[in-house]
Amino acid sequence: MESTLAPLAERMRPTTLSEVVGQRHIVGPGSVLSRMVEQQKISNMIFFGPPGTGKTTVANIAAKAAGKRLYKLNGTTSSTADVKQIVEELDSLLGADGVVVYLDEIQYFNKKQQQTLLSYMENGRITLIASTTENPFFYVYPAILSRSAVFEFKPVTEDDIKEDLERAAQFIQTEQEIAVEFQGDSLSLLAAAGGGDLRRSINCFELAVQIATENNKAVLTDELIKSMSVGAPIFHDKDGDSHYDLLSAFQKSLRGSDENAGVYYLARLLEGGDLIGACRRLMVTAAEDIGLAYPQALSIVKSAVDMALQLGMPEARIPLADAVILLCTSPKSNSGICAIDAALADIRSGRPGNIPDNLRDAHYEGAKKLGHGKGYVYPHSYPGHYFEQQYLPDALKNQKYYQFGDNKTEQAAKAYSDKIKGGH
Repeated sequence: MESTLAPLAERMRPTTLSEVVGQRHIVGPGSVLSRMVEQQKISNMIFFGPPGTGKTTVANIAAKAAGKRLYKLNGTTSSTADVKQIVEELDSLLGADGVVVYLDEIQYFNKKQQQTLLSYMENGRITLIASTTENPFFYVYPAILSRSAVFEFKPVTEDDIKEDLERAAQFIQTEQEIAVEFQGDSLSLLAAAGGGDLRRSINCFELAVQIATENNKAVLTDELIKSMSVGAPIFHDKDGDSHYDLLSAFQKSLRGSDENAGVYYLARLLEGGDLIGACRRLMVTAAEDIGLAYPQALSIVKSAVDMALQLGMPEARIPLADAVILLCTSPKSNSGICAIDAALADIRSGRPGNIPDNLRDAHYEGAKKLGHGKGYVYPHSYPGHYFEQQYLPDALKNQKYYQFGDNKTEQAAKAYSDKIKGGH
């Protein structure tokens, strides 16, 4: 197979929105972006999403539609000097009608660099198209955000990737007269290898074709694809917002009693190297979401976490999977967190909270003179180990922070509470 300077993914990059794979919510007929392109009038835009989902492709198409000079910058390598050079050319014939700046990886541009662009965005002389793999609401200067349309790119589906791989095969046939044949599950294996990253799947396909080509024919087999050790990539940046999305999905799956999703997100966390994050969420969930409905879960999960941390990976996955399934299949109650949050709300609002005299410390000389401890009744001296007396401060004496959950354990506790307090 003849070598070419540009990778296949670049050579077959779409030139119109209709050729873009996936992202129909962004580039489909009637969408905001498609109307901009049709009218050849684009606004400031920010594209964010995982790698290989079409951000650069769509940016190139949109910039071309604007009919203005295009400048490309990368946040990892460009500096304020590069921005100033563009600004200087705005007063030349090259920039007389304004320019389009495509800034890839904008999250690496600091506040000062982004501010340099801002004043020229405001007067319309610079139209900014920025892309990022991170949530722009965490990384982009608010003033730029407020002047930009934000579009979220989703991972490309395997079906869409398979369709484009077939297009790639036709492209190879036309470009180099190499007939490509997908045998067995090779097409599906290549599509899955990208993990939603179309570019990665195409790169894997190109390599497979290079290896398999004989006499102008490339037969792609399951064995060949598997022998390339092609597997879906793990995108897990512990400092990125996707990390927190993953942790959020993990806890919400546990809370929602979906043991299959819980195990899946645990696997993603462990594969991404975040053993500690997984352990912390398991312990939090045991207290926050299972709580008093199954109090033993607290100690069981703590034991599973201790075991996992002592074992380390890969064995740690076993007690943690047990803990996930236990929490998912346990009864749920958030009565504990609701109670403490309600109490904290009263404290933070500044409501008076003077401790009643009967509860104050009386174990020192002079306490009786102050009235501390006066009137306190020892509950253990009474039936049911209960005696009705005021414990909350006067201003809060009627507050009820804890509400019994509707689960078996808390209802049993309520029945007991009602029984011992019934005569008071």
